This record gives sequence, structure tokens and C-alpha cells, in this order.
Amino acid sequence: QVQLVESGGGLVQSGGSLRLSCAASGRSFSNYAMGWFRQAPGKEREFVAAIRGNGYSTYYADSVKGRFTISRDNAKNTVYLQMNSLKPEDTAVYYCAVRDSGSYYSPLSYNYWGQGTQVTVSS
Repeated sequence: QVQLVESGGGLVQSGGSLRLSCAASGRSFSNYAMGWFRQAPGKEREFVAAIRGNGYSTYYADSVKGRFTISRDNAKNTVYLQMNSLKPEDTAVYYCAVRDSGSYYSPLSYNYWGQGTQVTVSS
């Protein structure tokens, strides 16, 4: 049974940092791209970042480029999201997901999802 478990969310002040982790179990995802998405109350789920299976290529939403960094450790079957210079508008539930096929930027391309972790940035 495939399971993705996010951790590392919490409450942080504007300008602060958090590191999210997503541990996968049930199978190896080293050959699959993984992504982070977020969803704020009343808004659509939006793309944040993605990384290819080999870790050599990464993709970011314009809103987080230069502030967030996605990485992965295939030996641990874990993907990370380092978030720096956080802003109140980054407040959302953050989800990790495994990409099946299609655009890296669309949630429709991902077929396994975690339960999410809350990130709240206070001003």
C-alpha cells in the first residue's frame, strides 16, 4: 500500500523558514517525479515545486522561485521542501504527490497524494 506522509509544517513569522518532508512507503519512487502543491482556504490547489526522479531537474511556481528549494533523497524515499523568506500568502496546507504522467504543473498529473501539512505564516 502506497503512503505519503508529510511533516514539518507549523506556525512561523513572516521572513522565517520551514522545511517540509514527505516520506513515501509501499514502493520506491526513485524513477518518478514528485511534487509539492498547496491549497489555501477557498482557493484551488496550486503547484509549488516538482523534482524529477534523478533529482537533476526541478520546477518552481513563479511565486516561490528563489525562496523555496525542492530536493529528494531516493535512498530514504523522501522529498523535501525548504521554504525560506516565508510570506503570509504562503499560508496553506501543503501536499506532496507522485507524478504519473503529464505536466509537472498540473495536479491532474499526480496519482498519489499525502494528507497534507499546515503551514501558517504570521505577519
